[in-house]
Amino acid sequence: MNEKALYKIFYGMYIVSSFDGEKLNGQIANTVFQLTAEPPLLGVSINKENLTHMLIEKSGIFTVSVLAKEAPMKFIGLFGFRSGRDIDKFKEVSYKIGLTGAPIVLDNTVAYMEAKVVNKVDCGTHTIFIGEVTEADILADKDPMTYAYYREVKNGKSPKTAPTYMKD
Repeated sequence: MNEKALYKIFYGMYIVSSFDGEKLNGQIANTVFQLTAEPPLLGVSINKENLTHMLIEKSGIFTVSVLAKEAPMKFIGLFGFRSGRDIDKFKEVSYKIGLTGAPIVLDNTVAYMEAKVVNKVDCGTHTIFIGEVTEADILADKDPMTYAYYREVKNGKSPKTAPTYMKD
């Protein structure tokens, strides 16, 4: 089987964030998708080992910040290759607390959505959290980054906990 065929599926680049009342955390995710329009439902796939997973489980809330095409690799690396158990990812990042209480990343972001978890699907190593969108807005008139752009132009990689991780 040629697993590289899976690279032909279109993805975006997002920061999925949550909180537990005190702790804020966010992570890079490329598996975010709209499920329905009425009510507006989103699905996000999060690795069960990630701190963000634990925070979504606890709060029942997540936000999605859509990354701009020109987001720098250092910024992506902060949310994609560093653990919130070791550092405060929001310390030097512009963000606001949304209506749900969860953080919304403002730097390098073109739009955001806030969602309340209404269901979840166990997928082994990952959980797909299904959330009803409670708030959303456009922050910048810029192109969003695709996963293909991240991989092909920025030479980005996926960490082992990503749903799209493949050994090279």
